[in-house]
Amino acid sequence: MKKASSVELHKLKKELERLESKVGKGTELVSLHIPPDKNLNDVMSHMRDEYSQANNIKSARTRKNVQAALEVIMQRLKMIKQVPENGLVLLVGTIPRGTKDKMEVYLIHPPEKLQTYVYHCDSKFYLDPLKEMLEEKGSYGLLVLDRGEATVGLLKGKNIEVVKRISSTVPGKHGRGGQSQRRFERLIEIAAHEYFKRVGEHASEVFMNTPDLRGVILGGPGPTKEFFYNEGYLHPKVQEKILGVVDTSYTDEFGIKELVNKSSEIFKDLEITKEKNLVQKFLQEVVKDRGLAAYGEEEVRNLLKMGAVDTILYSEDLESFRVKVKCSNCDYSNLVTTKDIKKLEEELVQEPCPKCNENSLEIEEYTSTLDLLIDIAESTGAKVEVISTDTEEGQQLKAFGGIAAILRFRP
Repeated sequence: MKKASSVELHKLKKELERLESKVGKGTELVSLHIPPDKNLNDVMSHMRDEYSQANNIKSARTRKNVQAALEVIMQRLKMIKQVPENGLVLLVGTIPRGTKDKMEVYLIHPPEKLQTYVYHCDSKFYLDPLKEMLEEKGSYGLLVLDRGEATVGLLKGKNIEVVKRISSTVPGKHGRGGQSQRRFERLIEIAAHEYFKRVGEHASEVFMNTPDLRGVILGGPGPTKEFFYNEGYLHPKVQEKILGVVDTSYTDEFGIKELVNKSSEIFKDLEITKEKNLVQKFLQEVVKDRGLAAYGEEEVRNLLKMGAVDTILYSEDLESFRVKVKCSNCDYSNLVTTKDIKKLEEELVQEPCPKCNENSLEIEEYTSTLDLLIDIAESTGAKVEVISTDTEEGQQLKAFGGIAAILRFRP
């Protein structure tokens, strides 16, 4: 099964944010979640039954809107020959817009397989299974140590969390000789053993109580980490999850971050590493004389049209739309740009049409800045990556206006 791209996940996240704001006047918004193994004939039969049952709804308005939504769903189902591999979500309902109501229809292809068949009527669309798919899956345990201290951390999605710091009581070097030397060496080794046991117990407790732990990575300077690993100081269930042992210069919070940065091969499937590498590559090109980097929407768009762009880096915080506004009472239409579709909808309800002076303005269609760039990128073979703002590199991208590009060549 193909993994959803950063663009697909970003677009779904933004779409769900907009859908969450949709509210009906009654329990008339219909959500239908169809898993890939569900028989479409059974679904159609169910929708007919629900249509008949809707005759029992007391409110004439709600009854009419629910049945209208079910009619739309049945029409759409007739057009579908086979449920896609991850299933399908149909969201249909009448949304009030000022003094008018409008039937809205949304068809969503989930990024993961739907597990449960759902038919749901409410004043809001049922989105929980889709929102769960956007949550970062799994965590990684992080442990850096030497004989002086140890730090336990977790990597959850793109977020690094320091959980515990452990100080050592192992004595340092001594200048004694003879039997005293051997006795002090034994005491040092006993103290080190007790310290490693304590580190292992604390780390094991953190990792074993972390849901969906995918693996553990050890780090630190010198041979201590290998000794700790080989002697099996961690709980056996944690020990078997160790993915690698990495050299780091530090054993504190900086060591935890260093461990993540140096584990790129281990984390090669994680978006955090992919994003870091892309932004770092862009920053390296920025400082070069005529380097292969560009930033700012206008410059990136122009270079994209020339075929000069290899990869677009698009900050997840950047969101704007090109919107076509029309009047339902006359032939007036206009194109506007906005960062907030919902706010624009609310403003249009109160705004008279410049041509006929009626309060009949509404959004006919809109396209995001990201979609406009994707359309051009597809025609030139450029790649588009949405960059999270959870990382330091993601924050750096925002300083360049949120849109940047790594170029194939400099025109």
